[in-house]
Amino acid sequence: MEKQYLVLDKVQGPLIVLSDVEGISYDEIVDIEVDGKEKRKGKVVQLYKDKAIIQVFESTTGISTRNVVVSFKGKPLEISLSTDILGREFNGVGEPIDGGGEIYSSKKYNVNGMPMNPVARKYPRDFIQTGISSIDCFTTLIRGQKLPIFSGNGMPHNELAAQIVKQAKISENSNEKFAVVFAAMGIKHDDADFFRKSFEEAGVLERVVMYTNLADDPIVERIIAPRCALTAAEYLAFEEGMHILVIMTDMTNYCEALREISSSREEVPSRKGYPGYLYSDLASLYERAGMMNGKSGSITQIPILTMPNDDITHPIPDLTGYITEGQIVLSRSIHGRNIYPPVNILPSLSRLMKDGIGEGFTREDHAEVANQIFSSYSHVQDVIALAQVIGEDELSPADKTYMKFGKEFENKFLNQGFYENRDIDETLDLAWDMLSILDKSELDRISPDLLDKYYRSDV
Repeated sequence: MEKQYLVLDKVQGPLIVLSDVEGISYDEIVDIEVDGKEKRKGKVVQLYKDKAIIQVFESTTGISTRNVVVSFKGKPLEISLSTDILGREFNGVGEPIDGGGEIYSSKKYNVNGMPMNPVARKYPRDFIQTGISSIDCFTTLIRGQKLPIFSGNGMPHNELAAQIVKQAKISENSNEKFAVVFAAMGIKHDDADFFRKSFEEAGVLERVVMYTNLADDPIVERIIAPRCALTAAEYLAFEEGMHILVIMTDMTNYCEALREISSSREEVPSRKGYPGYLYSDLASLYERAGMMNGKSGSITQIPILTMPNDDITHPIPDLTGYITEGQIVLSRSIHGRNIYPPVNILPSLSRLMKDGIGEGFTREDHAEVANQIFSSYSHVQDVIALAQVIGEDELSPADKTYMKFGKEFENKFLNQGFYENRDIDETLDLAWDMLSILDKSELDRISPDLLDKYYRSDV
């Protein structure tokens, strides 16, 4: 017989406190009935002797210490999953919000997932083409990788996320199934409408699963949303054999929710008020990406976060950088020059890029072209700094050529329309157009054979 509790000790923010509990466990789901009619859910977030602290998924508005009936379900939060979730939209706790009805399945899946055995992990190979030159050429996304985008308030990271969802695909000659799981945390209503409309117009809605938590939704739901999305990704990848790209935006909103709940629980704060377990909490999400031996599917992650005050040393981007395999950094100064997407290739990095490019993956010249442009564009920054001191007219002919290369590279290569989808060959050909602005003798990172084959003297 299910035991019910009728009196609370305290209601504080999104938390309720209960005494004299027994036989319950951490993360257990709780049913909360308010005034005998309204039902809400919660989960156990802390246990101490006979006391339990419970997070309420919906708000605690209307809850008093004596108008509720609390019952423990004896299991963590679980969601029903099947291939019918493709093309559907759910809220942060996995409930349908698109009017399409419930998902029926014989199995329910724990949203906390199952830890992936490190021995069973397969090394990421093969690239995912995003159709965006600055990503495909310099920070190539590899299947099974976690590659975050570091952005800032007011920059077009939502547009970039939508463009990646519309254009991303695995290699042309592959018959493997590909889908996108999109998790939105704490976004505004107009942003949510923008994503829905973009996916619908592009005709990719049938291969996208959306988990949407809006800014006015409960913050506890914000903590659950990425876990529901990743559980759906694990199901599609490891049980249905699909290649899944997970895009999570905005991780800063997720961390702010974590900080708010930690404060409500009166935990000792760490850097900038975030809880001391922020690193391990983020790792519990990011480490759910990867590939497994014996399984044909894969999970690739692109978390998007807005850096507070554009500070890359802030705890959220700082800890994210430790856990993930690189980062794509958006630049406010490049954005100010009306260049979209405003990717700054110099601090951007993909640590697994070397294993998924070159002959057999992209093209034989990819690695050397990327290295040469990194080197040349880095020199452009030195020339710009020099020109600010002595004036552009006083630069040497070689430096003036570099200035021309820098402007052409930003305006023709980095700058790309929202509806412009470039394949990898098109991207690399365009890169050679840019490199051919420079004298052949300046291209010291490219082998003579490739120079003879691809360098365009007519440019």
